[in-house]
Amino acid sequence: MGTGFFVHQRIASAVRVEFVSDMVSYIVLRGRWSNIIVLNVHAPSEEKSDESKGSFYEELEQIFYYFPKYHMKILLGDFNAKVGREKIFKPTFGNESLHQYSNDNGIRYSTLQHRKI
Repeated sequence: MGTGFFVHQRIASAVRVEFVSDMVSYIVLRGRWSNIIVLNVHAPSEEKSDESKGSFYEELEQIFYYFPKYHMKILLGDFNAKVGREKIFKPTFGNESLHQYSNDNGIRYSTLQHRKI
């Protein structure tokens, strides 16, 4: 698997695409006052080791710190996460989860916002 982007030739001169790894890529859309950074990710599946999941989230965190705070950052992709209806996640995700309980990837995804990103 991998990540990537389609860029129309009309905006190609205002775009920079970077492939950080097989699981993370980003595109920088240059704006008038600030840039828009779109990160496309493909997280390790639930069966992968904790080490590979940890290194994925560390890499993602480093990319977020790389860009100034005033740039708009959009994070999208496949996190292989199941976020459940646990009380701790209700303020963030509400009551509308498809899953009763979160898996390990769901917990890592849910706590991503608390990692100073």
